[in-house]
Amino acid sequence: MRNWILAFIFCCLANCHTQAQNWDINTLKTINSWHVYDLSRGLSDSGILLPIGVPTAMGVYALIKKDQPLLKDAIYIGTSVIEAVGITYGLKHIVDRPRPYVKYPNEIHRVEGPENSPSFPSGHTAAAFSLATSLSITYPKWYVIAPSAVWACGVGFARMNQGVHYPSDVLAGAAIGVGCAFANIYINKWLNKILFE
Repeated sequence: MRNWILAFIFCCLANCHTQAQNWDINTLKTINSWHVYDLSRGLSDSGILLPIGVPTAMGVYALIKKDQPLLKDAIYIGTSVIEAVGITYGLKHIVDRPRPYVKYPNEIHRVEGPENSPSFPSGHTAAAFSLATSLSITYPKWYVIAPSAVWACGVGFARMNQGVHYPSDVLAGAAIGVGCAFANIYINKWLNKILFE
């Protein structure tokens, strides 16, 4: 009897895994087929430029104006992005998942993107969600939160539309980015004591 129960559980788990894989690739096929590649290229590029540029510009301006609260905000936002990118790239090489256009060359069209780096999780999405979340925590106004959230989701969409990430890669990247922004609230309390006291 116990063997039958174990066999049933194994079959259920295998079926769930297969359905999750099917959802992942089927969703990607749909998004990859939408011909908005120029928009995706711009959003994808902004997923690198803004997470680097925004905290850097804030930090430079804060140093010029000798604005310590703004400098603390810049450090919080910048370190959130750095943590998200670091965790993402560490996981990429641990998981070592092939890019979708590599695994499904006849089904997924690669618009542009990396040649041979691993797919899971999405580094662009992690950086975008880390920036968007840390900006929203720092400046909790609707006119910061709404555009930040839309932009971060757009970066995740762009990575799928370009054929370089699965939806699960993007969801994991978003979770890492949001998680790092929240965790960094506490990490930065310690960092601020070192830097400013």
